[in-house]
Formats: sequence, C-alpha cells, structure tokens
Amino acid sequence: MAHLTESAMKSICSSCLLVLFSFAALVVYAEEPRQIAWDDLSLKLSPAENPFAKLSAEQLQTLVDVAATRDRRARGVTLSPEEIANEEAAATKLEQAGIEIDRLLAQRNEVGKKQRAIAGAVNPAFDGQQIRLPGYLLPLEFTDKEVNEFLLVPWVGACIHTPPPPPNQIIHVKTDKPVAVSGAFDAVWVTGKLAISTSKRSVYITDGTSQVDVGYSMRASRVEPYKQ
Repeated sequence: MAHLTESAMKSICSSCLLVLFSFAALVVYAEEPRQIAWDDLSLKLSPAENPFAKLSAEQLQTLVDVAATRDRRARGVTLSPEEIANEEAAATKLEQAGIEIDRLLAQRNEVGKKQRAIAGAVNPAFDGQQIRLPGYLLPLEFTDKEVNEFLLVPWVGACIHTPPPPPNQIIHVKTDKPVAVSGAFDAVWVTGKLAISTSKRSVYITDGTSQVDVGYSMRASRVEPYKQ
C-alpha cells in the first residue's frame, strides 16, 4: 500500500476540519431561534384576495373617508358643500394614484368576510419552529412566586381585564425551569419550540374562572425579562 506524503496528510486533515466546522456551523444556525412578532402568528389574505393591502395607511384612511361620505349620501343624508368638496378632492387624489375607488368599495364586504373567517386561525408555517417572542406572562399557577406554566399574551390585561385575544394570539407555555415573577403580566422574552396545539385554559378572574381558547403551545427553553 502506498504511503501518503506529509503534504497529502495535511491536506486531508484540513479538509476534514473544514467539514467538521461547516457541520457545526450548520447545527448552530439550525438551532438559532427566529425572532418574530405577534402579527406573524396570524394568517393573512394574499394580495389577490385583499386588494386593500397594497394601499398605504394614508390612502386607506382617505378611501374610508370617501366611503363614509358616499354611504351617507346613499342613505339620503343631505351633504354640505364642504363635505362634497372634501369627497371630490379625496377621490381625485386616490384616482391620480391609480386607485380604482368603485372597484375597491364593491369588494369591501367580500374581503371583510374572508378576513373574519381567518381572524383566529393559526399559522402552520411556525409549527415546530424555534422562535423568540416578546409578550406578557399570565401565570396559570403560582408556587412561591415562581411559575412553570403560563399563557403568553400580546398586551397587559388580556383574558382578565380585557376580552381575550383570538386563539392565534395566545401561547400556552411550559418551562424547563421555574420562572420568578412579580405577579401577573410581567413583560418577558420567551424562547422555545412552538407547536400548533388548540386547547382551552382556565384563567382566574375576580369572580371565578374563565375558559380561554388557545391556538399554540410552547416548551420554553428560556424566559427573560423584556429588554429592547
């Protein structure tokens, strides 16, 4: 059997090390959690299904103003000269931007119906994904000011002082280690593996308990105080 030269051995070793480092980098990259926002967890209509999505906030508000004025006219309300002038100016501004007012207004009811149909639907793209998300911690059980299980919600007071968010805006979280809390609604960053898991959870309110519909679950590997 032929013997490898010292130069060949070094080349092979270098190649092996490069492969190992590349593999390690891929593993680290694969495990790196993706930072997301609450809006990512909901489904959205495609541009074809929702032509209003292409409008800027200003254009959308202008269209709303035009629609409100036209609706009042359709109900037989007598408009003032100022209201008529404002509507004409707003309509001209939209038309100059290439916005077809009549076509959009004719579609608003159908688009609204589709949006309501998916309002609480979960997003399958995040099932099984490692994510990092900020929110407010609503404990399900306390043990000496520590929790192992809680609901993560997007705003203070959700489910207790205000109506619960839709299911796709609530995550049922279990932690690997107890988390110290000061009370309800601590602001935190939560990191872990997200799963689609619809369920009902009981939360305590002043006059008893309330059942909340939950769209996601997570096994949290890390819970940290919120910092921007």
